[in-house]
Amino acid sequence: MQEVLADWFAQTARDLPWRAPDRSPWGVLVSEVMAQQTPVARVAPLWTAWMERWPTPSDVASAPTADVLRAWGTLGYPRRALRLQECARAIMERHDGTVPEDEPSLLALPGVGTYTAAAVVAFAFGRRSVVVDTNVRRVLARTLGGDALPAPSLTSAEMARAASVVPSDDADAATWAASSMELGAVVCTARAPRCDACPVSWACAWRAAGYPPDEHGARRKTQAWAGTDRQVRGKVMAVLREAHGQVGSGQAGNGQEAHGRVARSQVALVWPDAAQLDRCVAGLIEDGLVEQTGDELHLPG
Repeated sequence: MQEVLADWFAQTARDLPWRAPDRSPWGVLVSEVMAQQTPVARVAPLWTAWMERWPTPSDVASAPTADVLRAWGTLGYPRRALRLQECARAIMERHDGTVPEDEPSLLALPGVGTYTAAAVVAFAFGRRSVVVDTNVRRVLARTLGGDALPAPSLTSAEMARAASVVPSDDADAATWAASSMELGAVVCTARAPRCDACPVSWACAWRAAGYPPDEHGARRKTQAWAGTDRQVRGKVMAVLREAHGQVGSGQAGNGQEAHGRVARSQVALVWPDAAQLDRCVAGLIEDGLVEQTGDELHLPG
C-alpha cells in the first residue's frame, strides 16, 4: 500500500507553497502551526505573505507582537500566533536561529506538540517519524481498522498502529507521511469519501466490510459558533486588529484613540451582552492577546 500511495502522490500532490524545494524548515514549521484546524486553502496565501515578511525565526522573534497578530488575521485561535512568536524566540535563544532536527528538541519549543514535531522532522528534514493528524487517522481507521471514522480522541493503540506501517527508510517514511495525509485530505474525506478515486481502495477494510456506519457517532460533538465566547473574542480581536497604527505610533482614526488603542466604549458596540463581552475581554487579556491602558484596549506592543 505504501508504494502505491507514493506513486499516486508523486502524480497528484497539490502544489502547496511549503512543499516547494526551496522552502525552509522554518517555513514548514510555520505551515504546520497555521494549518491546525484550518483549511489549507485559507492558509496558503497567508503563509506566503507571512514568509515574505518574516522569512526566518529571527524576523518573527523581533517583530512587534501587534504586527504578528494582525498578520495572523482570521486564521482562528490567535494564541497560536503568540506561541509561534515565542517559538521563534526560543529557536533564537536555544538553537542560534536554526530549527532543530530532532523531535525532543522540537517538542521543547513553545507551541510545538507531538504532531507538529513529527511533521517537521518528516517534511522539513526528510527523516522517519510517526506523523498522525486527523487525515492520517481516518485513512488508517478505514484501510486497516475497517471503521468509518476513528474514535473522537487519539488512542495509544492508534499511535502504535500508525507506527507499525511507517517504512524504515527515511525518505520512504517521509513520503508515506505526506501521501497518507494527502489521501485523507482530498480523497478519503470525512463526509464524502471519493472511493472510486482512491488508489488503495483494494486494500480498504472499511470498503470490504460494506461501509459500516460510524460506531462513535453518538459521542461526537459539533462545535457551535453563533453566540459563543469564541465568536465574541473573534469580534473583539477584529476591532483591535483594524485599529490604525501600532502601540506608541501616535496615529488615530475612525473613532479610535491614538497609538492604535480603542476605547472600551467602542469595543462594547460589537456585542450586546455586556457581561459576556467583559468575560471575553478579560480572557483575551489573560491570554496575552490584548492589553488594557486606562479605559482603552490594544494589541500587545
